[in-house]
Amino acid sequence: MNKLRIGVIGVGHLGAHHVKILSELTSVELAGVYDPDKDRAAFISGEVKTRNYASVDEMLRDVQCVSIVAPTSKHFDVAWEAIKREVHVFIEKPITSTTEEAQSLVQLAKQKNVKIQVGHIERFNPAILALDKYDLRPMFVESHRLAQFNPRGSDVAVVLDLMIHDIDIIMSLVRSPVAKIDANGIAVVSDNVDIANARIQFENGCVANVTASRISQKKMRKMRMFQQDAYISVDFLDGVAEVFRLLDENDESAKATMMLGAIERGSQKRNIVYEQPEIKEVNALKYELELFIDAVQNGTEPVVGGEDGLRALTVAQEIMQIIQQQKLSI
Repeated sequence: MNKLRIGVIGVGHLGAHHVKILSELTSVELAGVYDPDKDRAAFISGEVKTRNYASVDEMLRDVQCVSIVAPTSKHFDVAWEAIKREVHVFIEKPITSTTEEAQSLVQLAKQKNVKIQVGHIERFNPAILALDKYDLRPMFVESHRLAQFNPRGSDVAVVLDLMIHDIDIIMSLVRSPVAKIDANGIAVVSDNVDIANARIQFENGCVANVTASRISQKKMRKMRMFQQDAYISVDFLDGVAEVFRLLDENDESAKATMMLGAIERGSQKRNIVYEQPEIKEVNALKYELELFIDAVQNGTEPVVGGEDGLRALTVAQEIMQIIQQQKLSI
């Protein structure tokens, strides 16, 4: 099989990581990079000895895939041109600035039979991957994603910068339409919302309480999920997952777990068990790029496709609209 030629558009802080990883993968050939900052592009291309394209158009005529790591405001225009030319696209989150743009990309990709993968990297966090063997059906979710202020990324609201990670994960696990959203948030140190909270209610009865802040003194990226007979805790920062479950007294799977006690429901005795699933060392960015390449090469659906990106963006935009309406009513 011939190697796919892939280019990277946007070589800022995150784009440089894309370039380094793609230059080391044996399944693709890094064709080159493009960035409007010519000095930055020359420096990054020189580091890995790859081509520095003069324009996006020049790159799109020479590759089968692109990784778009440009500012969010540029995602739609770049991805639209790529998909029109039947070039497969990996787009960093959020997929676009608006749901209308995302819908257009998803529709065009279907027409052109082009793959879109959206860079919701927390789907590939080792702590989340360790939960694959469990039947997760959360009915109450609480998440906190807190970061110290960094001017990089403050051009968009914290909902699109940070909260959207948790929205995507929650949507992928709950698998039910959203029934209602309540939200609030304020701008503190930037011109956009810096801290926000949303309560998302789903049609199946699940409720998710989601908080995101980029003005915290300490970092935190935690999610707690509650469901029938189980409590699951995920620490994205430390890459640790913990599971507390109720198992029948004679359940064979309890043998490999830590017993914390037992409860009785009538004549039935159930054991309270604790498990810390094995965490495998995974470079999340490398893994998601490998899966994107695999989807293109084998004609399969990306793990986080364009519709996933659209779904997360739709909820995030609704949260932003609610916050904006509250500001106008004050």
